Amino acid sequence: MSVPRLMFVVLVMSTLFIALVPAKAQTSLDTMLNPYLFRYDLPALAAAVVRNGKIISAGAVGTRRAGVRIPVTINDRFHLGSDTKAMTALLAAMLVEEGKLRWDTTVSEAFPELKDSMDERLRRVTLVQLLSHTGGVPTDNEEMVKVYGEAVVQDGNLDEMRYRLVREWSKRPLAFEPGTSFAYANMGYVIAGSMIEQAGKKTWDEMITERVFAPLKLRTAGLGPQALLGRTDAPLGHSVTDGKTKAMLAGPNGDVPVLIGPAGIAHMSILDFAHWAGWNAGEGKRGPALVKPETMRKLHAPVISMPEKKDAAPGTPSGGKYALGWGEVTVDWAPGPMLFHGGSNTMNLAHIWVDTKRDFAMVITANIGGQKANQAFFALAKELHAKFAKRRR
Repeated sequence: MSVPRLMFVVLVMSTLFIALVPAKAQTSLDTMLNPYLFRYDLPALAAAVVRNGKIISAGAVGTRRAGVRIPVTINDRFHLGSDTKAMTALLAAMLVEEGKLRWDTTVSEAFPELKDSMDERLRRVTLVQLLSHTGGVPTDNEEMVKVYGEAVVQDGNLDEMRYRLVREWSKRPLAFEPGTSFAYANMGYVIAGSMIEQAGKKTWDEMITERVFAPLKLRTAGLGPQALLGRTDAPLGHSVTDGKTKAMLAGPNGDVPVLIGPAGIAHMSILDFAHWAGWNAGEGKRGPALVKPETMRKLHAPVISMPEKKDAAPGTPSGGKYALGWGEVTVDWAPGPMLFHGGSNTMNLAHIWVDTKRDFAMVITANIGGQKANQAFFALAKELHAKFAKRRR
């Protein structure tokens, strides 16, 4: 190799080294995250921060399986639980824009053949009410869990199973007059998901994959347990019984039933989760244009104030306001209200924070649920916001 060419190669490699090393140092959150692992007994923890659509900092620490050293990576899949609801609401919005649904489409209009057998008040419940938990559908209870269990063993594809679930459950009375109150209801999202399936002529699972995950290039996104059956190729969820932490392998008990997918079975890496958050923070400023900017704003606009609930289970709302698949909360460490949602199948936990006015977002995930993890997330969110939320010139 000639001397001039050798010097050129050295110069290029040096430039790449100088460019890459500082970038890596600036984007790692690992040092910040590590203390939370030990302070709150978390197997693994991941977080990312997004400003103006760019991931400015991210990290993942800990192990995929408690008691075994299998370090997590920044590309590992974490379960999002009810943070899936915003994706279901977005899918509904697409069908509304296409004229296949209306925001005021009622349950009886979506299922006319079931009208005569369903509860009279349920007939009048609208798509918006289901997506905002104001339709009178009760919060999950023992009877509802029993109905889920009975539906899971039925024949057919998931759209057929969800349809049968709606048919059987629709005979039961509502908890309150539609539009008058709030009750966080997974069943409401299953009904909305079935309405989406009736209008879109495909399963919710196919549509969320084809119309949300694919165009947004969420390449690690999937549905159900984040690890493959028989493998520890992702952070396993964990349950705690009698003070002992137990890893939950993929299987029948590794997640909620896939039947209730529209309410919360998505998983993806912290980087893809951050990309989803950043896309929402832009409210239509950046592609892909899955819906119009005004539709994005509608999805994010509060519909109802939620009663304060101090004993709310991690991953469920404890107060603030609720939009369509999104909550809105006010915290003392942020200058104004932020979009927020938590998600948990009790074995994992995920939080998403979005500030549309400042085009800023934060996401946090862990492979364990419970109050300690929830406390860790709120403490970490405050620290992340203090460090990264201010606009830089």
